[in-house]
Amino acid sequence: MSGFTVRTADQLPTLLQAFRKEAGLTQSEAALRLGITQQTYSALERNAENVGAARLLKLLSILGVEMVLGKPTPASASGKADTNTPSW
Repeated sequence: MSGFTVRTADQLPTLLQAFRKEAGLTQSEAALRLGITQQTYSALERNAENVGAARLLKLLSILGVEMVLGKPTPASASGKADTNTPSW
């Protein structure tokens, strides 16, 4: 997967699931690495908008994903289409 611009928390569940699958991990394997049960991980993935920053960063590290923060480009700030943003 390439880079994605995340603008809302609603985008996180789909992205986390996709990154987990790309990493070749089941929910159970990701949960084990995160130190939680599979059931807790499933709830985390479904409700990612409620995950604390520390846990999210640890999960991203497990999935081999990094978070890069930056200011929006003029095109994306003005509401024009951003080619790196998935259409959900």
